[in-house]
Amino acid sequence: MQEKILVVDDEQSIADLVELYLKNEGFQVHKFYSGTDALMCINTEKIDLAVLDVMLPDVDGFSICRKIREHYNFPVIMLTAKVEEIDKITGLTLGADDYVTKPFQPLELIARVKAQLRRCKHYNAVEPEKTDTVLEFSGIVLNRDTHECFLNEKLLELTPTEFSILWVLGENYGHVVSSEGLFREVWGEKYYSRDSNTVMVHIRHLREKMQDSAEHPKYIKTVWGVGYKIEK
Repeated sequence: MQEKILVVDDEQSIADLVELYLKNEGFQVHKFYSGTDALMCINTEKIDLAVLDVMLPDVDGFSICRKIREHYNFPVIMLTAKVEEIDKITGLTLGADDYVTKPFQPLELIARVKAQLRRCKHYNAVEPEKTDTVLEFSGIVLNRDTHECFLNEKLLELTPTEFSILWVLGENYGHVVSSEGLFREVWGEKYYSRDSNTVMVHIRHLREKMQDSAEHPKYIKTVWGVGYKIEK
């Protein structure tokens, strides 16, 4: 399904250029040169992300952002020629997710659009999104084909064992995986009580790389006497 991007800019050449680049990336674009028309679109279309110019001839971008946040949670990127720090703070305070200052490279804007859509998709997912080779949950993306792990879009350098542990925990998202079950899945060997230390050490290294902690876990929670789980 194509994501729907709202683009609002009274400079037609900029709006047209942004529309062209977005369409080339496969997005469906709703483009407007005024805030009034954009507000009507928001109420009739299911928008996935908005790119809003601050300076518009009728309703300014800040006001549109405020209206959006009254009813919707989709990402908003503010687009403006202003460079004052107060304008950036104002936009972010009103609920904008990102801020791009003119002049800008279209490819930079496209990259920010994709990043915001990924972030929204990852953090709003109730259950992990899974294919045979890709697993996504809690801001984590695991790719079995490339053996890459991204946490909040930052690449983590994981060993094969650490990657496998995280994959098994992700597959069982919201459920406890026993130390015994984790060892069998990852190492493929019979489990002995001494092997609990092996699992524990790898979990500790994994937490360090994820900047997680056993005391106040954001990702991997220890269920004492049972095993580990990724919290919902």
